[in-house]
Amino acid sequence: MNLKNSKQCSRISSRRGFTLVELLLVLVILGILAAIVVPKFGGRTEQARQTAAQTQISTFGTALNAFEVDTGSYPRGQDGLQQLLVAPPDITGWRGPYLMSDIPLDPWGHAYIYEFPGRLNPNGYDIVSMGPDGQPGTPDDIANAGISTK
Repeated sequence: MNLKNSKQCSRISSRRGFTLVELLLVLVILGILAAIVVPKFGGRTEQARQTAAQTQISTFGTALNAFEVDTGSYPRGQDGLQQLLVAPPDITGWRGPYLMSDIPLDPWGHAYIYEFPGRLNPNGYDIVSMGPDGQPGTPDDIANAGISTK
């Protein structure tokens, strides 16, 4: 009887862990699930960046319109967005700062491009994010084109 109990104990103790095949099977299943799920969320990240750029451009638009109401014109020059934070010496009526913080970079780490008068909006201004590729004038650019500024 003692021998029988010892055999049962050894069977029980040898069954307690997972075999290498079982562990590999679980890893394969997890890998397949990850291969299916990760690409779906990967597209969401890029979509979120595009939405963030559009939102920031809209925020700039609100600040630029307030600047224009106070001064009678939109900021000129390449440092036009900085004029939303610091009064330009040749402008009267400035009541800024028109933004709560410094000018941020776009979601891809590039500076926004500001032009007045704009090429896309000849009667107003252009604000452009160069998008993921960081190159101006490419299809992935995000701009305020089509948004009436006057």
